[in-house]
Amino acid sequence: MPDSHSTKQAMPNSVWLRRVPIVLILCLAIAGLFFFRGALGFDALAKNYGVLIAYRDAHFATAVLAFVVVYTLIVVFALPGALVASITGGALFGLAFGGALNFVAALTGATAIFVAARAGFGADVAAKLEASGGTGARLQSSIQRNEWSALLTMRLVPVVPFFVANLIPAFMGIKLRVFFLTTALGIIPGCLIYTWVGSGLSDVLAQGKTPDLSILGSPNVLGPLVGLGLLAALPMLLRMFRKGEQ
Repeated sequence: MPDSHSTKQAMPNSVWLRRVPIVLILCLAIAGLFFFRGALGFDALAKNYGVLIAYRDAHFATAVLAFVVVYTLIVVFALPGALVASITGGALFGLAFGGALNFVAALTGATAIFVAARAGFGADVAAKLEASGGTGARLQSSIQRNEWSALLTMRLVPVVPFFVANLIPAFMGIKLRVFFLTTALGIIPGCLIYTWVGSGLSDVLAQGKTPDLSILGSPNVLGPLVGLGLLAALPMLLRMFRKGEQ
């Protein structure tokens, strides 16, 4: 029968072991802001596009695997290159296949962050928020009551950074199944739009030119995403309106 002293020592150790992944992710995310700021930009893509195409043609399966792994790591460590990766997926693999690869990588990376954050600090933060009874507790309760609408809105409206949208649900006590499904549904429109833009830029990139991506900030691109976000938020807004009338 283990003594109480050894049990008390084991518990803090297990807590810190659970926190290692999210602490590592946060440290590498901060480092990435300084060391990868220019390395994963559109200039680098234009410069190396010919090499990427040649490698894809010579080693297609390896290129697919490498692309998914690199994109997933970019998402997990919040490196400044997720948009470039989405464009690259469309330019290298086309709309349908490239969109599928972008979807798998983004969903895998997002889920990894959520699981690491929830195991590391999420459960403790959620419990403290619930026990506090203050503004945080009310926000947590509101998100939990409207979890599908709230999470879909965060995904669809391009206001909340992707990395932050993976952390917030972990700190609000959202279940993995709900997070996974809302993320899967919510990233589909963005994946399709950015992959489509990338597939249309292959000729420009083949000439070694940096593409004009002002279209990404145009109403034609942002309008549908905002519209879908408002549609996802509608049930939550209706519940708030009805509650205010009572």
